[in-house]
Amino acid sequence: MATANLNIPRHIAIIMDGNGRWASERGLSRSAGHRAGAESVRRVVEACNEFGVQYLTLYAFSTENWRRPAAEIRTLMSLLGRFLKERTADLQRQGIRLQVIGEVERLPVLVRRTLDQVMAATAANTRGVLTLALSYGSRAELVRAAQRLAARVQRGELTPEQITEEALGRELYTAGMPDPDLIIRTANERRLSNFLLWQGSYAEFWVTPVCWPDFGREQFVEALADYTCRVRRYGGVTDAGS
Repeated sequence: MATANLNIPRHIAIIMDGNGRWASERGLSRSAGHRAGAESVRRVVEACNEFGVQYLTLYAFSTENWRRPAAEIRTLMSLLGRFLKERTADLQRQGIRLQVIGEVERLPVLVRRTLDQVMAATAANTRGVLTLALSYGSRAELVRAAQRLAARVQRGELTPEQITEEALGRELYTAGMPDPDLIIRTANERRLSNFLLWQGSYAEFWVTPVCWPDFGREQFVEALADYTCRVRRYGGVTDAGS
């Protein structure tokens, strides 16, 4: 796929779905599906670097995921810690900075410590940004932003009239990041699942039947090709009036 003259999205966000389904179809444990999914993360990070996508946000663990069985949560957290340790060198080599959004304080101490270490190690990287949405829920994020704005009003730092879209955006976890241009969801699911509800208001949406462990460069290129053919009007009209 030639990238010249293509409208490459600046920010891609992915809802990684289908690890359990992938494992079940192969008679494997859900843990095996999560381990296979971690390899897909590596492939997609490399593809973003290859095609010049500056921001990649991965929905890695939602606030709702805390309801899963304790054993599965332990496996997910263990895999996260291992992934971070094993991929730090790759992030450095590719010039990618790691950051995290969500209720990080709910994560296990060892995971938080590893996240802090990798974020510190990659803080000076400028070629791309990998954001992991961990213990993340968009509704909770919006409530948190509203509470922070209300507190500023109460302290006399802000008037209600000064609460604008921009002011609210500065209180979100994603402050300083561009909104996603493209949201990808795997495993043929067609809902946002409480992911970037505010930020994704005008994002293009692309769905694939491929489960996350099988998602790789081929599907990534397919999503880019589809995106570049779309016309983004943002509520306006094109020159043709459509």
